[in-house]
Amino acid sequence: MKVAVVMGSDSDFPVIKKGLKILKDFNIEFEVFVISAHRTPKRAEQFAQSAHTKGFGVIIAAAGKAAHLAGVIAANTIIPVVGLPIKSSTLDGLDSLLSVVQMPKGIPVATVAIDGAENAALLAVQMLALSDKSLAAALYNHKAAMESEVAAKDKLIKAEVEKI
Repeated sequence: MKVAVVMGSDSDFPVIKKGLKILKDFNIEFEVFVISAHRTPKRAEQFAQSAHTKGFGVIIAAAGKAAHLAGVIAANTIIPVVGLPIKSSTLDGLDSLLSVVQMPKGIPVATVAIDGAENAALLAVQMLALSDKSLAAALYNHKAAMESEVAAKDKLIKAEVEKI
């Protein structure tokens, strides 16, 4: 299965790129789209309704300001949607976060932090790994590598403390 990454505006792309790198690192096929919940509502609805027939297993929907894209997509598909609120020029992205996370009963959207593209991608990988053993193994390796990295940093800090 592949991941659809939908952004409300091309200005969201610098944040999105960080998540795309994660998907590439895990060899996950993805497609990227610019679809606005407000400026292209019919296209958003059509995309969401046809996503399951195009082989998508997860949709990451990124948007700023009113950020209704994830909710519009989720309302029109059965595929899991990960909402990625984008920091906007106003309210530092809090407006985006609240728009994504405050979904009504029956329309769930998994939500990550403001500008949290890496976690959005990792959450998508985890969802796909539920039915892909090799992807699950890659995730275990990824977590082990993070653990080793933190242990190495701990050792370096302890050495610096000894110098004080």
